[in-house]
Amino acid sequence: MKEYDLNLLIQDKELLNSRIAEFTETSVIRRQKPESAEIRGHIEKAVNNLNFVKDNLKLGYHDWCITGCYYASYHAVLALLMTKGYVSRSHLATLCLLIKEFYKKGIDKEDIELVDGLFIDYQDLLFYVESKNKREDATYSSKRQYGKQLAESLRLKAVLFVNKVKGMVNSAK
Repeated sequence: MKEYDLNLLIQDKELLNSRIAEFTETSVIRRQKPESAEIRGHIEKAVNNLNFVKDNLKLGYHDWCITGCYYASYHAVLALLMTKGYVSRSHLATLCLLIKEFYKKGIDKEDIELVDGLFIDYQDLLFYVESKNKREDATYSSKRQYGKQLAESLRLKAVLFVNKVKGMVNSAK
């Protein structure tokens, strides 16, 4: 997904709601009572992916590190969505729900800091989309060499993102 497409989803509520309706009609998105075991499982999987990335950085498997960073973020978001009673079976559906339920327009930096970062901001959404794009490239392209610096940078961003989501999940309990 390009940044332009992300901005369309953020700015056009009708488009966003239409996509969510499509995903709901096809059972890609469904409602479910929040389950603490499911939430905890996704958080544990996110942390496990971060540990996988950290270990593989030392071994030089940078393409798998990039993939692991995205999946750490993805599982964190699945946990967050479960706090609102959603289950998603698609990456795009997950992004749409993340925008609808957690991205708040009109809240400035001071507001976010005041409530201890309980909202997903534009940079968080952009990181999520960019990490997915990098994951697709690392997984499906024929390129084998990804720099350690890129992998480490993504790892640090993923750690920050997962920690932010963990705080939001804990606040939702």
